[in-house]
Amino acid sequence: MENFKLYTPTEVVFGKDTENQTGETAKKYGSKALLVFGKGSVVKSGLLQRVEKSLSDAGVEYKEFGGAKPNPTLAHAQEGIKEALSFGADMIIGVGGGSAIDTAKAIAHGAANPDENLWNLWTRKVPLTKSLPVGAVLTIAAAGSEMSDSAVLTNEELGKKSGINTDFNRCRFAIVNPQLGQTLPKEQLAAGVTDIMMHTMERYFIPDSHCDMTDEIAEGLLRTVIKNGAIIVADPSDYDAMSEVFWASSLSHNNLTECGRGKDFSVHKLGHALSAKYDVTHGASLSAVWGAWAKELYKGAVPRFARFARKVWNVAEENDEAAALAGIEKTVTFFKSIDMPVSLTDLGVDPSDEDIKALALDATMNDTLKLSRIRPLAAVDVEKIYKNSILRKS
Repeated sequence: MENFKLYTPTEVVFGKDTENQTGETAKKYGSKALLVFGKGSVVKSGLLQRVEKSLSDAGVEYKEFGGAKPNPTLAHAQEGIKEALSFGADMIIGVGGGSAIDTAKAIAHGAANPDENLWNLWTRKVPLTKSLPVGAVLTIAAAGSEMSDSAVLTNEELGKKSGINTDFNRCRFAIVNPQLGQTLPKEQLAAGVTDIMMHTMERYFIPDSHCDMTDEIAEGLLRTVIKNGAIIVADPSDYDAMSEVFWASSLSHNNLTECGRGKDFSVHKLGHALSAKYDVTHGASLSAVWGAWAKELYKGAVPRFARFARKVWNVAEENDEAAALAGIEKTVTFFKSIDMPVSLTDLGVDPSDEDIKALALDATMNDTLKLSRIRPLAAVDVEKIYKNSILRKS
């Protein structure tokens, strides 16, 4: 087991109607909140009004800032920074899913550093040394941003999607009411289930790791998401199943499942390049390439893939390589069962050879970054994965 540091400072308020506790929770961290949300679903559902009432009742001033996009953009975050500064916000609250929360994090960083260019902070050209407190009122189980140290933005001018990991991204509080996920469309729920699984699998397939406790946590989380994810996609009204998925979302991305071995977000790098170019749903971009990624790399970590197959999918095959392949197929079959794409063809994109080269260079930072801890992947290797993803028919 490798040395590790686990830091999970987020105060989680979990359960039915907990959005009504936003005000009393938020006032511990500030008195003027910029409320960041998407395109209006939180308004139509009445959630935003309930949050605002709770803030008012607690004596917390607020200002609305809507328009967060499914793939959060630098330009929109920069607009939010101006709003936060003009209002004098001393905290930022994201109301929605990962997009709203990631946008809130970006605004918090920029508002605390008004003399710095946000993209320079984001890409670490300038050190990030301070930020405003961020809170979250979660509406969808997916990104795990409510407890994670990460956030992602797309620079539309450059066509680049980039993430930043920092403890300043840790939300001070997260309001988690699983009831809020019950009105979501099937495709959003399925994409969320996929993203949750990926956050744990990206930390699981690390060769030669010896972390029994962390493995058991990760495997239990995956079994829970697979079981309950299928239920909520079929029947979103099942509160108990929705609760399991919402809690798994938070735990999957707060670094708990990487203790003692770190992580490998190579599939996310491939997915981010796809989302930046084609503006596809994040979870869908991951399921579309995962099968090809796994087939390309499993031979470098056969014992890990075999354990995954046996512990997560109950594969009885004694031969490790056969078990590993069975586990890969069962995972792909599960994605299909919840109507997630398992190829670029399913995703609705048809990249040319030139497009694939560009995607691979984006994913590998112009071939300066080697992906995967199983086997280093250069741009040419990533091209192969993308090409095999096209060939993988649903």
